[in-house]
Amino acid sequence: MCGICGQYNFGDRAPVLRRNIEKMTKSLAHRGPDDEGYHIAGPLGLGFRRLSIIDLEGGHQPMSDPEESIWVIFNGEIYNFPELKRELEAFGHIFHTKCDTEVIVHGYKQWGDEVLNHLNGMFGLAIWDARQERLVIARDPFGIKLIYYKIDPNSVYFGSEIRAVAAGTNESAEIDPSSLNLFLRYRYTPSPYTLFKDVRKLAAGTMLKFEKGTHCLRRWYKYKPTPFSPMRSFDEAQEELLELYKRSVKRQLLSDVPLGLLLSGGVDSGLLLALMNLYGESWRTYTVGYGSSFSDDELTDAADTAARFSSEHTTVMLDRTTFEEALPKIVSCLEEPIASSSIVPMYFVCERAREDVKVALVGQGPDELFGGYRRHLGVRYGAFWGGSPRWMRASVAAVINALPRNETLKRGIYSLDIPERMRRYQHVLSLLPGNNIDALFQDGILGPDTGDKILECWQDLAPLMSETDELGGFQFVELRSTLPDELLMYADKLSMAHGLEVRVPYLDKEIVEYVERLPANFKVRGGSQKWLHRQVCRALLPAAILKRKKRGFAVNVVDDWFRGTARRKMEEILLDRESQIYNYLSAPAVQEIYEQHQSGQHDNHKILFSLVVFEEWLRVNEGMESLSHSTGD
Repeated sequence: MCGICGQYNFGDRAPVLRRNIEKMTKSLAHRGPDDEGYHIAGPLGLGFRRLSIIDLEGGHQPMSDPEESIWVIFNGEIYNFPELKRELEAFGHIFHTKCDTEVIVHGYKQWGDEVLNHLNGMFGLAIWDARQERLVIARDPFGIKLIYYKIDPNSVYFGSEIRAVAAGTNESAEIDPSSLNLFLRYRYTPSPYTLFKDVRKLAAGTMLKFEKGTHCLRRWYKYKPTPFSPMRSFDEAQEELLELYKRSVKRQLLSDVPLGLLLSGGVDSGLLLALMNLYGESWRTYTVGYGSSFSDDELTDAADTAARFSSEHTTVMLDRTTFEEALPKIVSCLEEPIASSSIVPMYFVCERAREDVKVALVGQGPDELFGGYRRHLGVRYGAFWGGSPRWMRASVAAVINALPRNETLKRGIYSLDIPERMRRYQHVLSLLPGNNIDALFQDGILGPDTGDKILECWQDLAPLMSETDELGGFQFVELRSTLPDELLMYADKLSMAHGLEVRVPYLDKEIVEYVERLPANFKVRGGSQKWLHRQVCRALLPAAILKRKKRGFAVNVVDDWFRGTARRKMEEILLDRESQIYNYLSAPAVQEIYEQHQSGQHDNHKILFSLVVFEEWLRVNEGMESLSHSTGD
């Protein structure tokens, strides 16, 4: 685990200045406090900061083969590297370290770009082929790790974080209003966009290749789910999925440093702890919460889970004051605004875990894989709605639209009448209808059809999901867009702000590719969500844990604050005409949705929190230069 960065002058072939690469690398020091390294060769410069996890002595980067023909910098973990190493040794490759980075070096020599399809893990990496003068930059299949870049006419600058790109270019960047529109619609900015003009991020499963003075961007991970034939029985699927879970957790427990678990009170992280206990004991676990004054708090549930599985458990207590005071610092760490209220608890639980461990597992993934969110129910049963008489749909829709504070349901009902598949998914995921978001902007700022740019982001996914059912297609998009660019993005940034590596066992490539071949009734069945996953949980978890209410990672508590008690913060920003958001947005339009929320007419807390986060982001990052000098601490 580390931070990587680089510069390649592919156009004019001008030599890269070492001091520029050093400055880019220094900006990532928080990601890798244990080691640093450089490779400068004419028009190419690579930089590296390391957090030592495996092969503490032998994992220095940039890493090359003995002939120095192939160079690699790599952020992440390759969990199947022992198997790949044996396979490559059978081809005659000789290894000199026990580090997973070396399998990328020899794997590229054996398979070229196809090495990426041999890797099971999380990675943002760059491969320099000195003989072919070819640079390959790639992001893992499900976007657990990030790569940002900026391409000028003659050069590319790239790195694990935006601050490295900013340090290399020494330029401030303008805000892109169309990307801001995307952020306000979805709470995150979908790849390849960022809020900055000309700064991009690789989408999950894509790569940039530079060769012979030109470059191309393409999807390298082209897995196309096809239903099992014959379809697995429920018993077969349950047994096979449990074995996949076991293999993934066993692989991801590989570490030469202390390892723990970020534990909620629910079944997903509870199952991880049960699986971890198959391969060890007395694991360290960490939970964040807000105390007994909040009925939705999960501290008690998590402590009970920890006691049942004999972990060394630590709780992290937050309050409203801590939340509000820490928000600017956390937004700065993120570099891009993410308007998920769980960013605050995530920051603090990672901070506390890092006092004891360098690696922590986290239970993200089953909600997206198996249909754990409310929106999945609408997508799953939308066909029944579509088959009902039009007069009935119109009557039900009229009743639902008249209900206060049911925005998710209203969007879902509207989306079901949209014939185009990707556009249906777009409306399900949007916080508000697109015209409502557009109306927040000042006149003349947005171009036409700005909000539809997310459809361009998904364009190359459509051929890969042609054999999925409606729910499976929606989840296919989530796993390659919303999950990597929102939840996984902030998990990476907020853990690495403290030098903590977070691993996501449920997003093992074998697990995802297996589940994507299953039909909807294995996931949402009889109104029950995450059905197959919960069947697997029954084998290892007691009934008391299985019966618990889904709470999220202390999310509901924070949302309650923004519906009620935390009004002071919102009023300060939203009612102040001097707030920086009003350089882009219309104050009357913003204040109208605020008043609708306060009156109870509509539940606008998500879009209002997005506006608060955007204002905090503007205040802490007045141009890219401030990012290049920040350590993220």
